[in-house]
Formats: sequence, C-alpha cells, structure tokens
Amino acid sequence: MTVLGLLGKGLLAGVAIAAPVGPVNVLCASRALRKGWRAAFVSGLGAATADAFYGSIAGFSITFVIQLLIRELFWMRLIGGILLIMIGVSYYFKRPAPLEAEPTPATKRSDFTSALFLTLTNPTTVLSFLAVLAALGVSRPENLWLTWLLVAGIFSGSLLWWLALITTVNRFRGRFNDQSILWMNRLAGVAIGGFGVFTFVLSFSPTR
Repeated sequence: MTVLGLLGKGLLAGVAIAAPVGPVNVLCASRALRKGWRAAFVSGLGAATADAFYGSIAGFSITFVIQLLIRELFWMRLIGGILLIMIGVSYYFKRPAPLEAEPTPATKRSDFTSALFLTLTNPTTVLSFLAVLAALGVSRPENLWLTWLLVAGIFSGSLLWWLALITTVNRFRGRFNDQSILWMNRLAGVAIGGFGVFTFVLSFSPTR
C-alpha cells in the first residue's frame, strides 16, 4: 500500500468514526453556539485526540488492550453511561452564558478534557476502528512509521470532521439569543443524557 493510500484510508477512517451522531457531536455543536468557534474547536481537538488513541490501538493491533476493553466492557459502559447522564443533567439545567464572553484558559482546558474524556468513555470505539479499517482493506503495516502515518491520518480525518461541523454551526450563531441557547442547552442535555441511559442499559446486555 502506498504512503498516500494509507494516509487517505486513515483520513476516511477518522471521518467514519467521528461523523455518526453521538454525544460528542452534540457537545461540540452546542459549544459552537454557546461559546464560539474556538471553544468548539478545542473540544473537537480533544475528541480527535481520543480517536487517535483508540485508532493507534486498532492500528498497532494491541491485542491485550483490545481484550482488556472487551473484558471490562460492562464496567466501562456502566461508568460511561452514568457520566453521560450526569453531563446531560448538567447541560439541561445550565443557564445561557453571554454569547460574546471570551473563554478563559481554564475553560479551554475544561473544553478539551471533557470532550477527550467523553470520547474515551466509549471503549467500543476501538472495535469500530477495527471494523472500519477492515472494511477499508487496511492491514497492519509492516513498518512502524507507516502505522504512525495511519494514526496521523485517523487524527486528521477526525479533526477535519469537527472543523466542518463547528464551522457550519458557527455560521448560524448570530441568529441565536439567550432563550434559544437555553433551549439548546436543554436539547443537548436530553441528547447526551439519552445516550447515557442507552449506554447504561447496554451494559447489562449480553456481550456474546
């Protein structure tokens, strides 16, 4: 496989994992409206970092990590579901902040870590990467640097999706007022909390 071909398939894998609607998509879209492009970009960067982490596990075929994730799937889904529910409740009752308010460095760190942690609490992502890479015909590269190139492509593809999403949402930011942001917070809370309930219930379903 050529270098450009491997990089291109990494990009496609990153987009394929990031694009489906999920709690991080809702979170980034909500932050683009409430806080602006920069805050949403920092959140997307956190999500892309988590995607690259799980993509590296899939790309390097780290068998013992994959087996660990599968073995501890119950607890990770259970804890992840509870955390999503807590974040959803927090967003539902969050009061709208002024749209013109500038994010502080502490806020930026919070935006990054919350999106990173929210993505990492979904351990099935690495299994999705295995399926996507197999569908794209990507086998484990023979050279170490080619595997890192694949991971770089995954990170770039994921980040490209977040850039496209938040840029599109940010274009409509001027049309929202405090009341609209309040309802957006509630919608985000219901969506994220709903994903949390689904993840929590899924933790009790048989894995075989």
